[in-house]
Amino acid sequence: MPQTEQDASKVRFGLFEADLKTGELRRSGIRVRLQAQPFRVLTLLLERAGEVVSREELQQFLWGSDTVVDFEHSLGTAINKIRDALGDSADNPRFIETLARRGYRFIAPVTYEAEAAFSIGPALVDDLKPGRPAAQETSSTIRLKWSNWVVAGGLAGMIALLAAAFWAGESFGGDTPAPLEISRVTSSGRISPGDAFLENLPATATDGTRIYFPELENGRTRLAQALIADGEATALTLPDEIIAPLLADISPDGSELLIRNHVSAEVEQTLWVVPTLGGAGRQIASIQAHDATWMPDGQHILYASGNALYRAEQDGSGATLFAALPGRPFWMRWSPDGSLLRITLLDPANHTTTLWQLDANGRRLRPLLPSWSSPGSECCGSWTPDGKDYVFQSAHSGESNLWMLRQHHDTPVQLTNGPLEYEAPITARTGHRIFFIGADTRSELLQYSSASKSFVPFGDSLTTANRVVFSRDGEWMAWISQNDSSLWRSRTDGTERIQLTGRPVEVFMMNWSPDSKEIVFMAREPGKQWQIYTVHSDGGNLQALLPEARNEADPDWSPDGSKIVFGRVPALMGEAAESKAIYLLDLKTGKAEMLPGSQDLFSPRWSPDGRYIAALSLSMDRVMLYDTATRSWRLLAQQSAADPVWSHDSRWLYFHTYVQKSQTIYRVNVADGKSERVAALEDLRFADALDYQFAGLDPADNPLVSARMSTANIYTAKLPK
Repeated sequence: MPQTEQDASKVRFGLFEADLKTGELRRSGIRVRLQAQPFRVLTLLLERAGEVVSREELQQFLWGSDTVVDFEHSLGTAINKIRDALGDSADNPRFIETLARRGYRFIAPVTYEAEAAFSIGPALVDDLKPGRPAAQETSSTIRLKWSNWVVAGGLAGMIALLAAAFWAGESFGGDTPAPLEISRVTSSGRISPGDAFLENLPATATDGTRIYFPELENGRTRLAQALIADGEATALTLPDEIIAPLLADISPDGSELLIRNHVSAEVEQTLWVVPTLGGAGRQIASIQAHDATWMPDGQHILYASGNALYRAEQDGSGATLFAALPGRPFWMRWSPDGSLLRITLLDPANHTTTLWQLDANGRRLRPLLPSWSSPGSECCGSWTPDGKDYVFQSAHSGESNLWMLRQHHDTPVQLTNGPLEYEAPITARTGHRIFFIGADTRSELLQYSSASKSFVPFGDSLTTANRVVFSRDGEWMAWISQNDSSLWRSRTDGTERIQLTGRPVEVFMMNWSPDSKEIVFMAREPGKQWQIYTVHSDGGNLQALLPEARNEADPDWSPDGSKIVFGRVPALMGEAAESKAIYLLDLKTGKAEMLPGSQDLFSPRWSPDGRYIAALSLSMDRVMLYDTATRSWRLLAQQSAADPVWSHDSRWLYFHTYVQKSQTIYRVNVADGKSERVAALEDLRFADALDYQFAGLDPADNPLVSARMSTANIYTAKLPK
């Protein structure tokens, strides 16, 4: 029977769903941004749908009787924000009705849904036990059923519904399977998803009863484990030397994990072997790799370094070339009989990923899905235990979904179609169950308050920005949207807001011209290099500045607007073998010249007064300063650093110590080189943030950060037969 408001956690009305527990509003499964205070107003109106809620009741509910605020203005603003989010209007209301001098009433029909109770039924647990045949699906297996207007499976129910609608309307070649019955395994929302810009392909693993995965905790990635039966995550105990663990693979017998220790900005890192139960491990000291797996015999290691695969003993000795490849290999996975190896190849120049196959001896290299998609974005595949199916992820048009390639078939079939971003599918050790990451990242732009010494919401106009820059006259701001990496600009008060770029272009960073009339930015299209563009602040005259077959990065203006300083992308973003340096582009002649002494430096930033150019070492552990008057470099700071930003008076350089646990933001004085702590992760007192990205400085030089509040969970489904 339908739930009542007393035991409801979600309320549905029209195409909308309000989660009263998490404070999230969704339309047709897609999250709609609504700030905390307007959501509280909406909550009270929903709880008393059909009734008039007086202004006095709303005041008491929001602020209490002892708080003095501009009540009428604040309440009116909150109601307007709710109407904007719902597409409603005061003149012709569909949801919220205004009653003059009385209050407000929610007038649309509402239905209630109990809090989702995700569990793994006995049939699923049996299906996962090692050494047992796949169990037949029984009535105890998770199923998602509709009753009146109530979905008993929460988000999983929404996923299943959308999948069913998708399969009813479209076919993607081959036999169309039934929609997946998706269940959630973990519920922390802390799983570390991939980062397309840094070409980070996350991996998970299972030993049959547990699943192992990367998880965010206090600004750092840790390796965690969870029993599949209950989904409760706990940290895996690792040797103290492993500061930043990244999972590579699990041994064939399920007893050991291969881990990369990602302690620097270098592409190749040390490898460790640790027991799946945690504890003491052993470093493979002679190997530097960016990914690894076991050979089918369980006695040797296959590791990836550069554009090649190498075979070695488990202690790293006796390394021999296994295969030379036309790209950087990741996600090496053997067929169950050990006769075939399938890998993901990354083209670091064009930032594409494709699936390839080799024989057991490293020969007969061929693409798995030639000409299936362009540009390629397929990666991270796993075989089913019987070797008949291969599940992988593919990303297009800003969405990442799971696909399956059946044995003796050339065309994959699509398994998912949103609403999450699906990544890193792995298969159970028996049966046809898969596990995967489902990402739905929730972030918020925060501003550091020197008065309270904490981060507070920046404002209503830029809640989902992940990088912000202000014009030098303080009149304008530009930002990058978290949703699709598009570039926007507006007045600093949020008015005159326009979008400057859209899909398929992805923008990474930008800077205003000295006269505030143009913006220079770093962007790419799918399958192409990072390039430097300029666009007029009114949205016209978009042009590439220096078309070339190399990645360009981090553009910034000279103070007189005649030159652009730029660098190259670091190895983590591509072109690991190419030389790096800082360049000056003359906008009048179109010629670029290397800045003397800038080899192995990147991320240049020109000081507003024109005196200095700051840059980082490729290892991201030194901040260098170029004096344009003396034409010489000097060391400004020696510590981990990322995302440098100049203060508006050119006296200070701010940067983010990304590898430190506290993720501290420092500023260093240009005159004497002394560093000061400005803010850190612990200053996000009001929010349970997992980590943050340094997003820039406001006009008063207060740091802005894009804080991630939740990221992803592990989900499971049984493959169709």
